[in-house]
Amino acid sequence: MTIAEAYAACRTIAQREAKNFYYAFRVLPRHKSDAMCAVYAFMRRADDIADDESLTLPERRQAMSAWVESWRAARRSGVSGDPVFLALNDTQKQFAIPDALLEELVQGTTMDLEPHLGAAVEVQTFATFDDLYRYCYLVASVVGLVCIRIFGYTDPRAEKLAEETGIAFQLTNILRDVKEDAERGRVYLPQDMLHEFGSSTERVLALAQGAGVESPDRAMLRQLAAKAEAYYKSADQLLPLIDKDSRAALWVLVTIYRNLLVRIGKLDNDVFSQRVSVPTSSKLLTLTQGMSMALLNRMTS
Repeated sequence: MTIAEAYAACRTIAQREAKNFYYAFRVLPRHKSDAMCAVYAFMRRADDIADDESLTLPERRQAMSAWVESWRAARRSGVSGDPVFLALNDTQKQFAIPDALLEELVQGTTMDLEPHLGAAVEVQTFATFDDLYRYCYLVASVVGLVCIRIFGYTDPRAEKLAEETGIAFQLTNILRDVKEDAERGRVYLPQDMLHEFGSSTERVLALAQGAGVESPDRAMLRQLAAKAEAYYKSADQLLPLIDKDSRAALWVLVTIYRNLLVRIGKLDNDVFSQRVSVPTSSKLLTLTQGMSMALLNRMTS
């Protein structure tokens, strides 16, 4: 298998699965877009293993461990029949992506396979917002730190801003997916926040099963949304720090995710009655604007 074929396989995965990310990939220069597809395909495979409900939790842990060991072997040898591993190896070399960042990404995904008692049934929970931040760092901020290496930057401030932008994205995901996550035995709303609003893990599980959303529930979710919006300010500061040929991609991604948070707010944070999403028409408009921005940036470089 050639490197070109490996990247093509990763692009196919990204086109099929990356509901929001692929819009941003399309306004990058080809070599950077290929690299983003490779990173996404790697992330997607880890998530798919963690979320495979056809397997028991111990079976998923075993499958994850075997997959990670295969990836590490491919990384050490530089040889693999897996197109994702092959493309990712090439991406790491091109953009000097440290092994440690990808190991942290896997560590974050593995946390979803380690539930503990948070209610009358086994549920994954976090005691404090600081604990949730650590999880978000591993599954999202690390992705941001990988991405800015592909985008390109020289100012060291970009790293903390990329970390916080990742937190904004993940908090938005958590807010959107509260119902679906609870149905899977995952309540990402931290216990300290639940207690502050007189809620509990059991209350979130009940809401996921159809209990009526009340004012304290909305207030709790509104607070999480406010935290996400505060972290989006870091994205605004990050934008001018990355290479000019990549700014449009970051702008597209931030705009789509921020619009998702806005749409949740317009429903008064009732994420239990329906799953909120950004319409394809809106994403396409953002993509068109991003393409215009990318063209202008190339003309003025």
